[in-house]
Amino acid sequence: MPRDPDPPHDDDAALFRAAIGPVRELPPAPEPAPRPRPSPRPRMAEREESDARSEFHRLLDGAGPLEAGLLAGDALRYRRDDVPPRVLKRLSRGQYAAQDELDLHHAGAAQAETMLRRFLAEARDAGMGCVRVIHGKGRHAEGTPVLKNVVDRILRQRADVLAFHSAPPAQGGTGAVLVLLRPR
Repeated sequence: MPRDPDPPHDDDAALFRAAIGPVRELPPAPEPAPRPRPSPRPRMAEREESDARSEFHRLLDGAGPLEAGLLAGDALRYRRDDVPPRVLKRLSRGQYAAQDELDLHHAGAAQAETMLRRFLAEARDAGMGCVRVIHGKGRHAEGTPVLKNVVDRILRQRADVLAFHSAPPAQGGTGAVLVLLRPR
């Protein structure tokens, strides 16, 4: 007996319902909570800081003239307005005893920056008043001494640095700097 090529669709649906049995409808699922919006970030400020940082490093690497750059024999000196000039003079003579020191020889500019920031924070937390940072004289540098300029820039930016001056010749001369820190 020949088979019907297209059985009626009603029979298939009836067979399916008979095979699965009675069906109960599930309650409607609540909609998922909306994802929280990301917190705003100061992207423009981050970009400007990054651009300024890369420009500074580009200038230090010799890609352009560094107008305010220190040379190998130049002395570092700086004091905040609220620090008397006599304090800077005493610092230049080495009359403050350095309680700790950091040697940045053989460090790259980025590594030296990280090391110096960490060292100053730890020294201040430990209650130290005066520290010495050895950056080298930069005589082997072609052009501008990189570490000396990095140290100068970072020390001027920090609020916990009251004053700094290149060390006297017996303590490293223009290859080291004595830093006076604000008390905690």
